[in-house]
Amino acid sequence: MNEKNPIVFVVDDDSSVREAIRSLIRSVGWRVETFGSAQEFLSSRRPNGPGCLVLDVRLPGLSGLDLQGELAAAETQIPIIFITGHGDIPTTVRAMKAGAMEFLTKPFHDQELLNAIEQAIGRSAQRQAPGAKEYSFGEIVGESRALRSLLQQVEIVAATPATVLIQGETGTGKELVARAIHHLSLRRNGPFVQVNCAAIPLGLLESELFGHERGAFTGALAQKVGRFELAHQGTLFLDEVGDIPLELQPKLLRLLQEQEFERLGSTRTVRVDVRLVAATHQDLSQMIADKQFRSDLYFRLKVFPITVPPLRDRLEDLPPLVQHFVNRSTLRMNKRIETIPGEVLEALSRHSWPGNVRELQNFIERAVILSPGRTLRPPLHELRGMAETKDVAERVSGSATTLEEAEREHILEALRETNGLIGGPRGAAERLGVKRTTLLSKMDRLGIPRPARGAANHPSPPDHLLATSGSFAS
Repeated sequence: MNEKNPIVFVVDDDSSVREAIRSLIRSVGWRVETFGSAQEFLSSRRPNGPGCLVLDVRLPGLSGLDLQGELAAAETQIPIIFITGHGDIPTTVRAMKAGAMEFLTKPFHDQELLNAIEQAIGRSAQRQAPGAKEYSFGEIVGESRALRSLLQQVEIVAATPATVLIQGETGTGKELVARAIHHLSLRRNGPFVQVNCAAIPLGLLESELFGHERGAFTGALAQKVGRFELAHQGTLFLDEVGDIPLELQPKLLRLLQEQEFERLGSTRTVRVDVRLVAATHQDLSQMIADKQFRSDLYFRLKVFPITVPPLRDRLEDLPPLVQHFVNRSTLRMNKRIETIPGEVLEALSRHSWPGNVRELQNFIERAVILSPGRTLRPPLHELRGMAETKDVAERVSGSATTLEEAEREHILEALRETNGLIGGPRGAAERLGVKRTTLLSKMDRLGIPRPARGAANHPSPPDHLLATSGSFAS
């Protein structure tokens, strides 16, 4: 994002929540103003420029929903992120239908809120740009032939109600493609609800998707509305759909076919109008062969398949991506980087980028932090390591008999270099540019033993498993 000095407004009557959110937002370099009521916010003088509103649903006097209506009546265009308690969910459904950008249920993770704010500020900046269209492709950056082909498919399918299956390696930007489909569709004014199926414990996934009634199971103290109901008249994005357990897949198939389901603990049928966009980095056809995924569900999801190209297949997009991530990082860290040396771009272009765009983003963020002046100065040893990584990948590509073997060998190499440490800023997941949970899933699939629980300093796998190195492809 190129916008300068974005501002985030926070409206919550709980002073401790306001202060916690204020500190979080300031920690990443954004300006923030807080208010204890909707009336206080409406009477304030708000500066021009990009920004967003983080809004509690339940407020004294005017509620969050009332404030949303007041802003709409005044034609004040500001992206709204609702924060809610469990009891506020039905009200939040109405808020999403009225145009709220996102909702988060308390307690939420800090990164969830920061991600939502970043998306909102980006949309606000696009609206204010001279000659801006109703929606651009946001953070999907580049002009390569591969990317133009992808965006053409997005524009074609967005205008239809078809179910979309987005396939691609980890870190390629599948969520951004899903958001683009939603915002270019006729459902753009409806909610966009996201669920990462790999991040939710299997025992809770059914309740998260379909909801439950009070008393449906131990701990179900109140009724919960599921994500499908929250996405009514909008789009539901099922990320990592390959991680949905087999026993839950028939219920998802029925919903896709009939647009109806029952909450856990209920016999009442709920009908919804939801457009489904799913994504996965896994080979679902192989999972079908392995009896891990239903073929009928696969074909119902694959009405319109889209494949997101890996970064190594569109390296001509690397310079604008680097500039984009430099702009984002300097904004968050209150730094100025004015020059990106040509030799830096040349070194980056020699890397195979196994973690794709997410790996590039992480690397640029580190480079911005470490650059002492206004010129981007990544650590030279990391650049040399990148060139060596690609050399290794090219050598292994001729010796590994399958892509799976190459992936396994590269993970083992990363584990060796980090002494078996998986998570954290110096772990193998960070080095590979993937999430810790994704790396653990890959290790299980490829037969790589996990470090023993409680082992000191997360010792590395046995030496005989770390004897080879190779390329990595999600």
